[in-house]
Amino acid sequence: MVYLALFLTLMSLAFWVYVLFDVIGSDAERIRLLPKPAWAVIVLLLPKIGAIAWFLLGRPPREPAVNGPVGPPSPFPEYEHPGRARAATPEEDEEFLRRCRERAEEQRRRAREFQEREERERRERERRERERRERERREQGSDRRERDGDEDPTGPSV
Repeated sequence: MVYLALFLTLMSLAFWVYVLFDVIGSDAERIRLLPKPAWAVIVLLLPKIGAIAWFLLGRPPREPAVNGPVGPPSPFPEYEHPGRARAATPEEDEEFLRRCRERAEEQRRRAREFQEREERERRERERRERERRERERREQGSDRRERDGDEDPTGPSV
């Protein structure tokens, strides 16, 4: 019996919070019978009675759900967005296409510059690596010559 009372209390609290948020979130022009602040005060001060009264007398009527467009889907859904910018005249359309071409050319130019810079940096790294290897090879050769110069050319003495 205690669990049932606890359950009903929690459900009543949840319903009251839902109704409070519903009052606050409703459009003030569409609320019936009383102004929005009056409904908020009624729901706050009389939780159960105010919540029931809100649902019966004050809640704005809901519009029926829209089930989407009737008919087959458009082959180009990107054109179905409301507020999509459309050219009013062929000249505006040509201006838009010209700007698109200019932007594409600018992007291609930047990409070419980036590739050229990357290629120069790669060649510079390769050149430094070749110089480093050549320097190491020369140093190894001079080390060998120095060691070879210290040995007796007639061979080891016994």
